Amino acid sequence: MKKSKIFGSVISITGTTVVLTLLNYLPKPITAQTSSVHLTMGNPSSAGSSYSNYLLSKPQYAVSYNCYRGTPNWVSWQLNSSWLGNAPRQDDFRADTTLPSGCYRVTSSDYTGSGFDRGHMTPSADRTNTIANNSATFLMTNMIPQAPDNNQGLWANLENYCRDLVVNQGKELYIISGSYGAGGTGSNGTKTTIANGNVTVPSRIWKVIVVLDRPNSGASSVTTSTRVIAVNTPNTQGVRYANWKDYRVSVDSIELNTGYNLLSNVSTSVQSTIEARVDTL
Repeated sequence: MKKSKIFGSVISITGTTVVLTLLNYLPKPITAQTSSVHLTMGNPSSAGSSYSNYLLSKPQYAVSYNCYRGTPNWVSWQLNSSWLGNAPRQDDFRADTTLPSGCYRVTSSDYTGSGFDRGHMTPSADRTNTIANNSATFLMTNMIPQAPDNNQGLWANLENYCRDLVVNQGKELYIISGSYGAGGTGSNGTKTTIANGNVTVPSRIWKVIVVLDRPNSGASSVTTSTRVIAVNTPNTQGVRYANWKDYRVSVDSIELNTGYNLLSNVSTSVQSTIEARVDTL
């Protein structure tokens, strides 16, 4: 959050003049941004200062956070080889103190006993170049209540596939992941909320992956032949051994269900082609 400073007064202590700088911070509204590298493909919901669509632009990823659901609407991030290294998984799940004071700050313990995993949107394994960057993925603003079979099975396999594209094929990915709906089935049955109603359990979990051949080539390099993978999965048990490829859909269908404009920085003529197509590779 950007802050403005109000500077204070001059006082005298034992004859010595001391200038005291009083740092009274006043929050300024956040406006929609597209400057972050993680918003290269666009700001899907024009996230800004609304509590239902609150922009958190972090060095590691960008988030549209929904204070009323206690989860991100979507998280967007760049993935190339520069983000990968040998930093160990930090497992330091914690509340995000950068949220405004009027927004409920979800804690790790809010998920305890719920039957749902603390499901990363930006995966821990996508940020292993430094300990600080890996730690950032454990903020609860990067989490949704995810069915264990979904999180540990087909979703984990999709995440591994994305990293394989980077490590073994030299690709750069721009990934947007999110959820919608209410009502998922975890290891303790179906629930619409957890944490005394502060966290909504989504019914669907989706991801859109733009695959670029050259790092740092940007949205202008996306053409009608660019590969785009879109997946929409049920937030339920029983899918641990399912193939993520069986849940591929068009970007258009995800936009229809969410109301987002997922690749808004790509030219509209290119969008119309790549967003209507279902990946088959």
